[in-house]
Amino acid sequence: MAPIASTTLRRDEVRSAITRALASAAEPLPPPEKTEEFGRYFHRYGDARIVLLGEATHGTSEFYWARAAITRELVTRHGFDIVAVEADWPDAARIDHFVRHHAPKPVSGEAFTRFPTWMWRNVEVAAFLDWLRDHNAHRPPERRVSFHGLDVYSLSASIDAVVGYLDQVDPQAAAIARRRYACLTPWQDEPADYGQAVLRGWRRPCEDEAAAQLVGLLAKRLDYMKKDGEAFFDAAQNARIVRAAEQYYRLMYRSSRESWNLRDRHMFETLQALLAHRGPSAKAVVWAHNSHIGDAAATAMGWAGEFNIGELCRASFGNEAVLIGFGADRGTVAAASDWGGPMEVKSVRPAREDSYEYAFRKTGHARSLTDWRRRRDPALADALSEPMLERAIGVVYRPESELLSHYFEAVLAEQFDAFLWIEETRAVTPLPAARPQGAPETYPFGL
Repeated sequence: MAPIASTTLRRDEVRSAITRALASAAEPLPPPEKTEEFGRYFHRYGDARIVLLGEATHGTSEFYWARAAITRELVTRHGFDIVAVEADWPDAARIDHFVRHHAPKPVSGEAFTRFPTWMWRNVEVAAFLDWLRDHNAHRPPERRVSFHGLDVYSLSASIDAVVGYLDQVDPQAAAIARRRYACLTPWQDEPADYGQAVLRGWRRPCEDEAAAQLVGLLAKRLDYMKKDGEAFFDAAQNARIVRAAEQYYRLMYRSSRESWNLRDRHMFETLQALLAHRGPSAKAVVWAHNSHIGDAAATAMGWAGEFNIGELCRASFGNEAVLIGFGADRGTVAAASDWGGPMEVKSVRPAREDSYEYAFRKTGHARSLTDWRRRRDPALADALSEPMLERAIGVVYRPESELLSHYFEAVLAEQFDAFLWIEETRAVTPLPAARPQGAPETYPFGL
């Protein structure tokens, strides 16, 4: 029994050491709804090129308010001009038109209606977008802050966007694009079925056609950019999404690791393309889940062969990239019980005693920022170098199997540069499925 007792004592000592280190280093924060006061604590990151802001769930109100407040600080006082989020490019492009005062595109339907709708169609995001539109109204067009999606899921909308663009600038090329994309169009509404059909040998892959269309579009970039550089950039990005989505939906049934890596590499390359497009002085804020923006090499997912945006940003941008994780102990969250299911407001269980979240809770701070990179605090970094459990809630939350479904092992000091802690949180407030009554045509979620 002695080894077991010794191990238990060792674990208790480690947890106590972590809590003591956090209690002395954590800076108490005001509520994130106090936007300017909250945002000032993040002035220290203004010299970065990329600031990646995480979230421990996809449905927590305070995480959205916090990211909005931090972004406002970075935009207004430090020249950040790109907001890039874990969302579909075509939907975000419609929001970009709204916040940069561009004429809306003639598209059917509304933005962010694919599951999980509450992730971006919520009151918290709408408030930030209203602010961003007002901020841009006082700036020349070339200096307005843009809003973009990084994700890979929009096969159908991206096909429509490429063809629609070519219809306007090159009808002959549009006809060629339709023929190439005809291989994929039967699967536009259910792209996962395409991947399954290829895996089972029921049909051949459409990889060559998707790649050929991207190459064909890029071959005419000089001609197209003379007409409208922004429109061409959007079309080229949609063509890249079609190519990546075709690969993603084939890989998702074969290997979760390969499909994850393809998705995060695509998101990273999209971020690189945005920075290059906006010019050498461009600076970006990224909103995505902790599992994307924390360095995967410091987590169980990385130890199993997966990488993510945070790891790729560190490798490419070094100290110019700042990775800020978010965490909470308890409260409520907007999530589904199964993929594709309805949104529910669920109670989040208090954190396990063998988790980093529990250590933060024991500090007694309701809200705090703990920064071990800028503080250059070796003792703090050393305390946070012990592998412990960390919680991740996505769009699905299953509290009944929380340990297996939502906890993973990580080394916090290597995963992030800083950590934003909010002890008790509440669920986001979803927007209605249609444009609110009386809202103008330019309303972002009802274009």
